[in-house]
Amino acid sequence: MPQTFNVGARSPLVTFIAWAFIAFGALASVSAVIQYAMWAGLAPGWTPPALQSRPVLTGLLLGHLPWFVGAALIVSVAMLASAIGLLMRLEWARRAFIGVLLLAMAANLAGLWLQQEVMLTVVDATLSRTVLPPQVADVFGGFVATARTLAVVTTLASC
Repeated sequence: MPQTFNVGARSPLVTFIAWAFIAFGALASVSAVIQYAMWAGLAPGWTPPALQSRPVLTGLLLGHLPWFVGAALIVSVAMLASAIGLLMRLEWARRAFIGVLLLAMAANLAGLWLQQEVMLTVVDATLSRTVLPPQVADVFGGFVATARTLAVVTTLASC
């Protein structure tokens, strides 16, 4: 008769983390597909008019934004696959999950600068075409500052 060793039950924490990252990975994948379709639908070589006043590196990054969105899609699909493997308790999935999680955190932290530059480009393009009274401009500036702060806090909290 074969001897069976019972080393304990499955960890509910690992199951919760796996299901949470399956949901996050699926949501991020759908979001990246929608964003990629949006950017790919623009005319090839299109760059916003506000890029002329930006530094060269910012213009280069914003000009190649579809590539960054495609990389985000690859990372989110890898996160989804490793989370499914983690749920199945596969050994490779544990290592892959940690690696993809660290890669996603590093990409999010590095993307803070790009996120702020895109926000400033959109605001500058909007304000260059619109004449606002000083009172409205102050309110708009407060909204912009709040949105930028919340974007940074949300990114840091997700990391």
